Amino acid sequence: MHYRIAIAAIENGADKIRINPGNIGSMERIRAVVDKAKERNIPIRVGVNSGSLEKDIIEKYGKVTAEGIVESALDKVHLIEQFGYENLVVSIKSSDVLMCVKAHELISEQTDYPLHIGITESGTLFSGSIKSSVGLGIMLHEGLGDTIRVSLTGNPVEEVKAAKIILRTLGLRKGGIEVVSCPTCGRTQIDLIGLANQVETLVSGYDLNLKVAVMGCVVNGPGEAREADLGIAGGIGEGLLIKKGEIIKKVKVEELLSALKEELDHWEK
Repeated sequence: MHYRIAIAAIENGADKIRINPGNIGSMERIRAVVDKAKERNIPIRVGVNSGSLEKDIIEKYGKVTAEGIVESALDKVHLIEQFGYENLVVSIKSSDVLMCVKAHELISEQTDYPLHIGITESGTLFSGSIKSSVGLGIMLHEGLGDTIRVSLTGNPVEEVKAAKIILRTLGLRKGGIEVVSCPTCGRTQIDLIGLANQVETLVSGYDLNLKVAVMGCVVNGPGEAREADLGIAGGIGEGLLIKKGEIIKKVKVEELLSALKEELDHWEK
């Protein structure tokens, strides 16, 4: 980032800025950004990616390594500390999941600054969500990280959705409806994949802390949905609406989604 853009962002009300001091240029320019951040007392996120590692550090370790990423980041942190500012957040990222995890484990032993964690350049919605879930899941489970970013090649809205699911799966975030659904099998008589996706879209509009199950048959469906608050199970021509493990209604298959919606509309928080 050009240092004047960083300063302009602060002057126009940014709550936090992200810089890589190594890309800004002279010490005078870095000081100018730090002084402006100091005026407003906003955090500076010091960012270092494996792809931006300095040549001398790569030469020192022989290749891009977790140790090199940490050394580069801490060099930048110490540089800003020289200007008398410690309102910092550290961001070290790599597209290599295990290298990224190791780097965060190492840096957490060397600094108490908040860590902004994520797997950079993780890929498309499918592969990127999996890589982010693995990397962030390990780090968050180890107690690492204060803020997170899921980086996907796609709509940023999908990044937020993935982040929420990761946090909810780890028990770090409450609220929102969790959808569980079974895999298809020989007993499945409905378009389970299409129905599950429709349900996931439907529930995104509700501010409820619930678990909703979507099951592909009426044989095992009610039992498998027992732990959910609400569930639907499809059969041949008709399906079941399930509440707290009890079958409360039989409806036509094409009415399953609307029956579920009616229950959600009248669910008391």
